[in-house]
Amino acid sequence: MASSHVMKNVPEPVPKMQPAMMMFSSKYWARRGLSLDSAMFDHQQQRHTGGQMSRRPSFCPINETPDKEGGEDSGKTAVVFSLKNEVGCLVKALRLFQERRVNLNHIESRMSKRISNEVEIYADCSCSKKEFNELLQHLKDHVNIISFNTPAHVWSAEADGEDVPWFPMKISELDQCSHRVLMYGSELDADHPGFKDNVYRQRRKYFVEVAMNYKFGQPIPRIEYTLEEIQTWGVVFRELTKLYPTHACREYLKNLPLLTKHCGYQEDNIPQLEDVSLFLRERSGFTVRPVAGYLSPRDFLAGLAYRVFNCTQYVRHSTDPLYTPEP
Repeated sequence: MASSHVMKNVPEPVPKMQPAMMMFSSKYWARRGLSLDSAMFDHQQQRHTGGQMSRRPSFCPINETPDKEGGEDSGKTAVVFSLKNEVGCLVKALRLFQERRVNLNHIESRMSKRISNEVEIYADCSCSKKEFNELLQHLKDHVNIISFNTPAHVWSAEADGEDVPWFPMKISELDQCSHRVLMYGSELDADHPGFKDNVYRQRRKYFVEVAMNYKFGQPIPRIEYTLEEIQTWGVVFRELTKLYPTHACREYLKNLPLLTKHCGYQEDNIPQLEDVSLFLRERSGFTVRPVAGYLSPRDFLAGLAYRVFNCTQYVRHSTDPLYTPEP
């Protein structure tokens, strides 16, 4: 569930809905056969479910400054109420706060453990004690108030006992996903063409170190590829170029000349990942980051959720350029 401001003196109706606010439109979800709140919870249940760490369901505060949990004023103007989970229920409830000209500091929601078809809303209000009491009287006529003056950490502690497995809440946390390599990093299986090549294995360790040391926000290190690696790349490049006219999609064929121009896609040059990432970001909003080897599906898809594609930088073994056991 995402947070939302209830602003004072907001003109109604809003002339044009911004894309970031579409998720709060009941009509938006109704067209998809969902209620506003059920859509939010469905989205929550699709979160990352891999890894060793865990994180309870949590929601972003409305204000950009994190609340100091357990502070002296925590919960003194907070109310918990329940709503029937139906189209537009949250929008109608938030309008009650607007009618009393009360802003919200923080809002959370969860499925009710008391009634199966209801949701419970925790709302921390920014108002005086008098304004809060007047708000409670107003809310009683429209919603079922469960409790008030309840600190957020107390309400959260009542949540379902089962922890939600850890997942990245912000793009910088992809550093943790990209470091959980399952296979094909510096260790090679016996059927790998480079398994008995100590020079190749040492080279692979170098690529692993580059990927494991990379952090979000840094430029991707540029690699000085060896002559053997460039020649191996050239063999694959020539073979694939023959297949592009009959096997590549239109989008790839359209962008291949641009990749050649801006990223150095050539038979005798291996493109740098940083150049490819900058090109993709400008064209599509996606970026690329180095990874040491094979990731779990959850970690790989976590990157795609932030428009980040994990990509290795090593080159296949020269003895068999057209084959690799790696995915």
